Amino acid sequence: MKWVLGTAALLLLALVFRLGLLAYAMYALVGVMLVSRVMARQWVENLDAQRECNRFSVNIGQKVAVLVSVRNAGKLPVAWVLMEDLLPRRALMARPPQIHLHGKRLHLAMLLAGARKTFPYQVEFAARGYYQIGPLVLETGDVFGLHRRWHVAAAPHFVLVYPEVIALEGYDLASRRPIGEVRMTHRLYEDPTRISGVRSYQAGDPLNRIHWRATARTGLLHSKVYEPSSVAGATILLEFNETAYEPRHEPYRSELAVTAAASLANALYQMNQQVGLVTNGRDAVDRIRREGWDPDPRSRKAARRSAEMLEASDHLQPQVVGTRRGPDQLIRILEALARVELTDGLALPGLVAETASRMPSDATVLAILPAAPPETAIALGNLRRLGRAVTAIVITWEDYEFEDAAGRLAAEGVRARWLKDREALPALCRDYVLRA
Repeated sequence: MKWVLGTAALLLLALVFRLGLLAYAMYALVGVMLVSRVMARQWVENLDAQRECNRFSVNIGQKVAVLVSVRNAGKLPVAWVLMEDLLPRRALMARPPQIHLHGKRLHLAMLLAGARKTFPYQVEFAARGYYQIGPLVLETGDVFGLHRRWHVAAAPHFVLVYPEVIALEGYDLASRRPIGEVRMTHRLYEDPTRISGVRSYQAGDPLNRIHWRATARTGLLHSKVYEPSSVAGATILLEFNETAYEPRHEPYRSELAVTAAASLANALYQMNQQVGLVTNGRDAVDRIRREGWDPDPRSRKAARRSAEMLEASDHLQPQVVGTRRGPDQLIRILEALARVELTDGLALPGLVAETASRMPSDATVLAILPAAPPETAIALGNLRRLGRAVTAIVITWEDYEFEDAAGRLAAEGVRARWLKDREALPALCRDYVLRA
């Protein structure tokens, strides 16, 4: 706009004072500006782009190969085009970086009519998450630098990075498994598939309880005695409200909580037990920009801003993977844990109140949390009073922090275990088995 106003002012001055040479120069400049503007727009509209990725779900430490191709579909050559395939800045600038780039994702080229420019690179993922690759930002313009045009092309791809799964020790002792089948302390419900003994017949015993073999041997009626019903499997309750995690310990504590949840879910799945997940964390999928991007941004910064994933989402609700058995149950839980993000929305007491009815009573509730303030301990105590077997895994650095949390939980009848660091995770259940 400044060039147009300046050129119009000089042309008006040349016409008023009859300066022929200046007027000729201004006419030439106006012609060059118009031609440059038309050509720059024509160039950017004739550029087509594609992106190919060799995989869309990986584990931590694995790489994704990306191949980007840009083609000039027009009949005129493009003097220059700057191509940049976008990657999430937050992941690149994190300390330590969450992704590592191998190769170049920024290229400058001249494209003849019908020509194609292809460039490959690789992305290595160092942390679990849900990452956006792309879109591709194209920048071109005239050779004089008077006009520049930006275009956002090649719709983004999304890569899911699964959390780390650590093998837990101590599950080979079926009678003392800290999670899995736990015998109930009362006989309100009995398991008719497991006989614990035989007793004399009592008035009112149904016929299907009579032990006919013992009756025939003794000549007196005897009835079967069944073992009490068992709590099989677990519902993992993951606290992921950002106010519960101290910033000075992040992201280590929150990532350790996700690793613990993934490892426990894997152990239960390997034991063929039912397993589920309930968390108040935000789903990263909710941050995907659904309204599209600006196809004709005014700057590279505007192109980045319109194409990246949103920083936050107002779609806040609990994430629940129903507690059940099944061949795909572990994959569902790992996908949910890969996408979960800290949020300032629902606190754990509200999460328990909202999802208690969706936690089956025949599964242990394993609560993974960084601290146990009074309201959290009361919420877990209420869950126990509803008939659930509740165990808390507290992730803290210092022993006095764990003792403080364990005291509040014990007052509510909830047993607590201490998880200090990643090295202690494999032995978390083994130590419990040895003590038992």
